[in-house]
Amino acid sequence: MIEPSVEECSTENGLQLTPDLAIANLQSSDLSLRYYAAWWLGRFRVSRPEAINVLIAALEDEADRTELGGYPLRRNAARALGKLGNPQAIPGLIKCLECSDFYVREAAAQSLEMLDGKVAVSALIKLLAGGVAQAVQIPGRPHLTQPYEAVIEALGSLGATEAISLIQPFLEHPTPRVQCAAARAMYQLTQDPSYGEILVKMLAQEDLKLRRVALGDLGAIGYMAAAEAIAQSKVENSFKLIALKGLLEHQLATFDMGDDAIRVMNLMDSLL
Repeated sequence: MIEPSVEECSTENGLQLTPDLAIANLQSSDLSLRYYAAWWLGRFRVSRPEAINVLIAALEDEADRTELGGYPLRRNAARALGKLGNPQAIPGLIKCLECSDFYVREAAAQSLEMLDGKVAVSALIKLLAGGVAQAVQIPGRPHLTQPYEAVIEALGSLGATEAISLIQPFLEHPTPRVQCAAARAMYQLTQDPSYGEILVKMLAQEDLKLRRVALGDLGAIGYMAAAEAIAQSKVENSFKLIALKGLLEHQLATFDMGDDAIRVMNLMDSLL
């Protein structure tokens, strides 16, 4: 992996950083420097062993706490480790699934998905304990009791067929984004097109952000039957192109350059 040059790094937020300085800053006593360095190492894909080591260590940081008990540095470190692609981070990220900070658990689930951390499946399943009945918003907080969207998506991507019976009830969760995550995972785990069609129907919802989410999910699962619906959806062309690119990548992964692949390429051309 090619690391950024000093010239590329020097203008980021007006701070002159290099990989060496970012790694050093992550071990500084200045919490603001540590927080920014963790983000920066992920943003610029600095995958040196020493960078991985200091980011893993940051997953257990106790110094950077918010008034509500959150761990901002742990969040950034968890997100960065997912981007860097080193499986050495998986045990630390699994431990983060037990953190009291919702956003640390969310970042850990997302990164474990990115790292293809199949050994994390049992730990992820534990976060679904209590099912939909327990998946409610915490009073005074803008989130549910667990990061269900991230957890369910991770289980789908990791091929956790043992979680099917736990995921399926979330299709009826009152939060549409959670419904999308459940439909996405159920399609990945069963290949049943009825779950893909749930996401297609989401493209007709009034909420633009939800339509964007559905597009991303359709691209992620490679649901080829949605190609025309994606192209015709009332969303910015950039989002449509990303989703169609996902369909095409899934098709090409099977070494099939047949009519479906050509159809998607033609749809992409029409949006450019």
